Amino acid sequence: MARKPALSLAAVPGRRSATLELAQRIEKEGYAGIYCPSMNDGLALCEALAQATKTIPFGTSIANIYTRHAYDFANTASFVHEISGGRFRFGIGVSHGPAHQRLGVKPGRPLEDIRKFVADLREGAKAAGDLPPVVLATLRQKMVALAGEIAQGAVWANAARSHMMASLRHLPEAKRKDPAFFIGNMIPTVVSDDRAAAAAVSRKTLVNYVKLPNYQNYWIEAGFEEEMLAIRKAIAAREDDRIPSLMSDRWLREVTLFGSAAEVREGIEAWYAAGVNTLIVVPSSTKGGQLVAFQEVMEALR
Repeated sequence: MARKPALSLAAVPGRRSATLELAQRIEKEGYAGIYCPSMNDGLALCEALAQATKTIPFGTSIANIYTRHAYDFANTASFVHEISGGRFRFGIGVSHGPAHQRLGVKPGRPLEDIRKFVADLREGAKAAGDLPPVVLATLRQKMVALAGEIAQGAVWANAARSHMMASLRHLPEAKRKDPAFFIGNMIPTVVSDDRAAAAAVSRKTLVNYVKLPNYQNYWIEAGFEEEMLAIRKAIAAREDDRIPSLMSDRWLREVTLFGSAAEVREGIEAWYAAGVNTLIVVPSSTKGGQLVAFQEVMEALR
């Protein structure tokens, strides 16, 4: 294919060394980057990637701002930025309700909290050293606009492709056209000739996301009101087992990539055409775990 996407990579306990070996393979095969979600300490993985890889861009997507003080984050982010030779991007966000509950965190208003965190991060950097580019996790228009104001990028997760151009209009035109301004989206991806099985895996991947009010509101904004209202009714009735059947094919085609290798390749190009400059493929498989999923995606994208 003309250009390869970035890949989402998490270090699973017991297979962390194998994860770094996989990262080296990803770099060798010419992918656009490696971006690490918050699970299993993505920032720690980025510290390792700074030394295990040589040329590939990488970053967090995202680091939860409520888990550490901004000054502490500034030290780590500056360290990784320096030892990686400027390849690191620090993706940050407010995460979600279930994560807050698990951590015992009581967040404030997302926009205010992010603005204060970035200000504190830059204050901390006065002692820590130069910061990497900061990328904000976004969904709806106000956070997109804030990314254009105070950050060097914006990253979505599970965005709707048909709504991306509308979302990007909330960035200044100069930022939209600047290749150095990171515009990313993490997209669940399943490569399989068995489309029904691949769709089922994709629905399973996203079932917890459709339970989250912030995602429901985003997808309503994106044109999927019927699906989201039906899901809200199912949740209220404690009929969670019905949720996968309410995740329509139309919605699934917009927020995931699934199907044959050719279909996935076409979908990647369509995302670039929609205005994303860094698509972050999140591999899953109908046949196995993370390593199997990566193998399937990498074979499809050769």
